[in-house]
Amino acid sequence: MKKVLYIILAFALFIPLAALTGCPSPPSTSPTSPTSPTPSTPSTPPAPPAAEKPVIYLYPAEPTSIKVELLFDGVLDFTYPAYGNGWSVLAYPDGTLVDCSDGKEYSYLFWEGHCETDYDLSKGFVVRGEDTVAFLQDTLSFMGLTSREYNEFIVYWAPRMQDSAYNLIAFQGAAYNDTAQLLINPEPDSILRIFMAFKSLDWPIEIEEQILEPFERTGFVVIEWGGCEVFR
Repeated sequence: MKKVLYIILAFALFIPLAALTGCPSPPSTSPTSPTSPTPSTPSTPPAPPAAEKPVIYLYPAEPTSIKVELLFDGVLDFTYPAYGNGWSVLAYPDGTLVDCSDGKEYSYLFWEGHCETDYDLSKGFVVRGEDTVAFLQDTLSFMGLTSREYNEFIVYWAPRMQDSAYNLIAFQGAAYNDTAQLLINPEPDSILRIFMAFKSLDWPIEIEEQILEPFERTGFVVIEWGGCEVFR
């Protein structure tokens, strides 16, 4: 009998505590075996640039019914008023718009989207973050925006730019026009499309300064402004 008790006691000493509780035993780790490295998480690729808050002002010489279509090589995220198959509005000389689909009044046509366009940053301006507002006031006025228009531009973009040490700013031409084409009926007499691409910089860089041209408003005028932040 004593021999049997000794055997039972010896066997019990080798039963893991985890087995008695019903929990799985943790895997044993050899002190001499190397630890496997933790796989690194691949970096997230930069998001495609978003065309943010392009707004379109229509200034006909007299009240005019106007159809505006946007051919955007990307995905539209939001439009205001609703785009549908294009915007159909009654436009007044002061820029007031009445949307034909809902009868409501608007100050401009708004759209926003994202695309895979490679914007041209080979020429532009390197501006201190703290100088961004003054730069935009002078530059946008020179390019042809009224105080109302460039103030609306600045209050949207300056908060995103003023805290950077520097900003590389490049106003887009063909890269933007090819990505977001406008079809307007009746055709405007003069159209100005300002689209700013900018990149935040920690240090200033040398870059060829962009040559800008002033704009003359004649007849039925269309003005558009927008922008995007470039991360790559």
